[in-house]
Amino acid sequence: MFWPFIKLLPEKTNLDFVGFARAAAVLSVIAVLATAVGLYRPGLNFGIDFKGGTVLELNTGVKSVNLGTVRSTLGALNLGDVQVQAFGAPNDALIRFQTPEGSDPAQTVDRVKTALNAAIGPVTYSRTEVVGPKVSGELFRNGIMALGVAIGLMLLYIWFRFELQFGLGAVVALFHDVILTFGLIVLLRLEFTLTMIAAILTIIGYSMNDTVVVFDRLRENLRKYKKMPLRDVIDLSINETLSRTIITGVTAILALSGLAIFGGEALHGFSIALIFGIIIGTYSSVYVASPIILLWGVKRNDEAEPIATVLKG
Repeated sequence: MFWPFIKLLPEKTNLDFVGFARAAAVLSVIAVLATAVGLYRPGLNFGIDFKGGTVLELNTGVKSVNLGTVRSTLGALNLGDVQVQAFGAPNDALIRFQTPEGSDPAQTVDRVKTALNAAIGPVTYSRTEVVGPKVSGELFRNGIMALGVAIGLMLLYIWFRFELQFGLGAVVALFHDVILTFGLIVLLRLEFTLTMIAAILTIIGYSMNDTVVVFDRLRENLRKYKKMPLRDVIDLSINETLSRTIITGVTAILALSGLAIFGGEALHGFSIALIFGIIIGTYSSVYVASPIILLWGVKRNDEAEPIATVLKG
């Protein structure tokens, strides 16, 4: 028995997606330009991973760590960005915090340890480490390189599986999704940490998967309807995969919504970025990747399809 709301989705749709491609392109260009301005000023809100700070690993002995008490205790010290997370056993915790400007790191660490000992009892510290700006800069560069390598590998995969123009369409869509996700991070002032890099890599994977589904159906329909105009084949392919795309996207968004609401501060930004990425990844599969195929054209019957434009019709 199917969930009753799924029955509300029509089995077949005949929406004119290509007809709105020009307006969608204008909207995407404006959003990308706005993101470029936002990245310049005010810029990303870097977390401890990319700004530097102090890392403490603590153990409370036989009792479990009360993460809420630790967060409130550190929050009262006005340390700026603070991250508290459990790891390993229930009595272990990892703390990261910034050293206020003009303060001595050693004195700040002593002040933090004194406050924690008073709040949660005797604590032993297995690790005390200061992350300097140089290490943070290397982490940032490595994170950006990871994004670039992921996009490059996606291009090679699509090129190998389909044709070059399909690969270019998919990569442009990926760049579109990544740039607009950065725009959301800037707009909402979400902390940009290594966790956010992981979210963007996940978005790249989801967006590529959605684009491959559309491209795969498009390739099948190009072989099946050899005389049909390319814009009509694209519309047909998108409509045929629409219900699958909606159901998959809504399912993922529902799961991430629960994570955003109940996952705590550490996972809130991660969840918000992924929800946005799923929405924008679905949009780019329809209005970024597919129109590039229309503009470039494809080979059918061993002859090049004339280059079409979204302005027609």
